[in-house]
Amino acid sequence: MKRFYYLSDNLDDLEAVESELIGSGITKPQIHVLSERDNEVENHHLNEVEAVLKKDVVHSMEIGALVGVCAAAAILAIAYFSGLTQTAAGWVPFIFLAVVILGFCTWEGGFLGIQEPNYQFKRFEKELKEGRHVLFVDIEGEQESTLHRIVRNHPLKSAGSGESRPRWVIHWQNRFRKFVKTMP
Repeated sequence: MKRFYYLSDNLDDLEAVESELIGSGITKPQIHVLSERDNEVENHHLNEVEAVLKKDVVHSMEIGALVGVCAAAAILAIAYFSGLTQTAAGWVPFIFLAVVILGFCTWEGGFLGIQEPNYQFKRFEKELKEGRHVLFVDIEGEQESTLHRIVRNHPLKSAGSGESRPRWVIHWQNRFRKFVKTMP
């Protein structure tokens, strides 16, 4: 999957674009609008970016977890090669310490990430502060021509492309929406 970004000043136009995309088979979880005016986005019934995803929490937690795994592996390696595991205490305190360090590093990464804008959206900070909105669409390869055909008919400014959310996340969001619709 690939993500395409577009800039616009007009939420009415973005609402029309979203409607046309959905009518052409692109699902709502594939379409998002990033804006600093969340109330206006909600009033236009656009699929806004969740508050937690506007911050770099997830990405920073992943980095923190990676650091934590390295630190935990180092603790276990030091314990093994120093012979400390041969004492009466054995492996238990070292495994416990490794798990605590992994958890702490992951938490700390998330804590640091909540203070930063999402790394994928940093390039739009200036436009967002100026009141513009960012439409981004995650698409499969065969949907690319449909996206370009629809966008061509609207006054959107292309803002490049980037990495998309994993296909399985969008798949499960589609299934969840279908489940919610079928439930009484």
